[in-house]
Amino acid sequence: MKNIDSKGHVTGKSLYLDDIPIQQGTLHALAVDSPVAHGRVRSLDISEAAKSEGVVRVFTHEDIPGENQIGGIVPDEPLLAEDEVHFCGQPVALIVGESEHACRRAREKVKFEIDEKPPITDPREAKEKGELIIPPRTFQNGDTESVWDSCAYVFEGQADSNGQEHLYIETQGAYSWPAENGNIKIATSTQGPTAVQRTAAQVLGLGMHNVEVDVIRLGGGFGGKEDQATPWAVMVALAVYHLNKPVKMAMHRMDDMRMTGKRHPYSSDYKIGLDKNLNIIAYEATMHQNAGAAADLSPAVMERSLFHANNSYFIPNTKVTAYSCRTNLPPNTAFRGFGGPQGMFVIESAIAHAAREIGVPKHRIQEKNLLKDGDEFHYGQAVEQSQARSSWSDAVETFDLPKIQKEIEDFNEAHHWKKKGLALQPVCFGISFTKTQMNNARALVHIYHDGSVGVSTGAVEMGQGVNTKLLQVAAYTFGIAPERVRIDTTNTSRVANTSPTAASAGADLNGKALEMACLKLRERLAEVAADQLDASPDSITIKDETFYVDGSPSELSWEKMVHQAFMDRVSLSEKAHYATPVIHFDKEKEKGHPFAYHVYGTAILVVTLDCLRGTYQFDTVKIVHDCGKSISPMVDNGQIEGGLVQGIGWMTLEELDYDEQGRLRSNALSTYKIPDIYSVPETIEVKHLETEGHDLAIRKSKAVGEPPLMYGLGAYFAIQDAVLAFNPHATLKFDAPFTHEKVLMALYEGKEAGVKDAAELS
Repeated sequence: MKNIDSKGHVTGKSLYLDDIPIQQGTLHALAVDSPVAHGRVRSLDISEAAKSEGVVRVFTHEDIPGENQIGGIVPDEPLLAEDEVHFCGQPVALIVGESEHACRRAREKVKFEIDEKPPITDPREAKEKGELIIPPRTFQNGDTESVWDSCAYVFEGQADSNGQEHLYIETQGAYSWPAENGNIKIATSTQGPTAVQRTAAQVLGLGMHNVEVDVIRLGGGFGGKEDQATPWAVMVALAVYHLNKPVKMAMHRMDDMRMTGKRHPYSSDYKIGLDKNLNIIAYEATMHQNAGAAADLSPAVMERSLFHANNSYFIPNTKVTAYSCRTNLPPNTAFRGFGGPQGMFVIESAIAHAAREIGVPKHRIQEKNLLKDGDEFHYGQAVEQSQARSSWSDAVETFDLPKIQKEIEDFNEAHHWKKKGLALQPVCFGISFTKTQMNNARALVHIYHDGSVGVSTGAVEMGQGVNTKLLQVAAYTFGIAPERVRIDTTNTSRVANTSPTAASAGADLNGKALEMACLKLRERLAEVAADQLDASPDSITIKDETFYVDGSPSELSWEKMVHQAFMDRVSLSEKAHYATPVIHFDKEKEKGHPFAYHVYGTAILVVTLDCLRGTYQFDTVKIVHDCGKSISPMVDNGQIEGGLVQGIGWMTLEELDYDEQGRLRSNALSTYKIPDIYSVPETIEVKHLETEGHDLAIRKSKAVGEPPLMYGLGAYFAIQDAVLAFNPHATLKFDAPFTHEKVLMALYEGKEAGVKDAAELS
């Protein structure tokens, strides 16, 4: 089945926040943000801005009727700054005017007097100064201290990964308007409608029932709209509360980039020990997470870094510790993979370090240590239905790895100024929110008496195709044509208390709830059909919009049966609640069973490196991915390809750059590079691993949103492999992204002969 939104997207008919018709009298809002990263606000003069032409009002923290607090996990972030500012871009005031242009003119007239304080931008410095969001956490199994002496090889090093800008096509924004009796409606581009509803109610001093949040779809999210869509929606709601008029905000790209948090940068230390047979015996890592100025989702992101610190490998003795370090940067937040990629980069760097020092290909150590059934993750969950080894062997066989290696070897022998590099990248990613309580969802289903179906869930469509999968679940369960089903907007009045659409769990949680509601309705219809057909309800099935008795078609069609149920006054509406079973986690012991299941896969990446310029092109990426029993192969392949390229971008091109004063220098698309048509792999091949799927995945079709991003880690190590083919003595660091500049330096570091050759060529 094709993505049901594709036609609307390519014809421009899909509706987003900015497509909502503007009500008469709508005003526009613009945030005023701090020009410095850290300081005490001595005075804030908004008088000239307030008198500016077209300005209706300027709001500050003094205008907040409820609590000036938007922090979810830790209450440490005001909506509008009060006495201190903690990062460049922190909202301090809100200008509301007749047009966005009027608000921008007025913003230039706001005057600050701030006593600046030295900002902290480095997480290691923050840790040394005791600036932590939460206390550090440690996951461990076995006893690393007792086994180092028995290891044949022990290596230590440092691995750093930078942040990543979400760069969703649709920037942050919201549109709010007053309803009757003091109620407020908010249309917003958010992955977490309930978070917006709860926070708006808290800030305005209202009950959650007074705030209705509606989401049509997002023009991309990638985690950047899980929590960080909230403040902008609350700001426009604050203006509506006071002015009783509709208010809209749609952020300018550079404002969005300056004022919002990114993927968390990490700076980590590792120590790895192997026996003479290349089994990893012990592994330790200390990760320093750059959380930014407030908690946001950093504690949860840090937790998942710990969960995925060992990636696809069984290591009997592991000790991993993480620090969430408070710095004076915008609060960093969720990003596809949610801390998993940062943790995985450290173990992959450690293995690459060991492989180079021992003198063996990295993939030999990787393959040797892949998870198998019966192993245990370092957080206590038993490994079941592991596809780590099968996806690896399938990739090696399907794509003929020996042939690829031979082609690379022949190419490198024949070319001096160009070299090819190879990397294999296994992935193991757990599916569930790591906070057990968040793993629940609800669905509301109406069958109209003409046979059409309306579906409401808590899932937010943001380009990942969840609406398509939910439509399929309803159509398959009822045995009707997909055209009969409509997926409604995500609305907090129809489906309440939702978890955000995140953690790759949107289709599973909401799909399971939807399936339960549909099954209840199907059973109800079967009882009515049984009366009509003088048969047992257990003998009734529905297929191709026809009711069957003991496998034989009857004269009852779907439309006739629904109409009969309506005439018999049978309820044609149903709601259902789903909570993922089995999962649990004890944070005191740091042990449990936090994930419903795991997704596995293996990628083979080949890169060609221009050794004169330091530039590179990925020739091909070949992937075997564990989709379970995919119900939407085209949708899943789109997610696999998109995740891969986003991961490659993080590892190679996308370089966030803050100066020492905490100001973002890579603040526009001219200074922040993302993969374009010329930098993506020339070919991407995806094969679905043949498996039975998992019962806790919707219709055994495994989650696919986040795991493919981790294939992009292999891009870093493929480039390293090409660099070493040119300069075997290169001293390689683990410092992502591996930009062209860094590659060029690595190619000639310590290579006197290479420099001479280049001079001769010149």
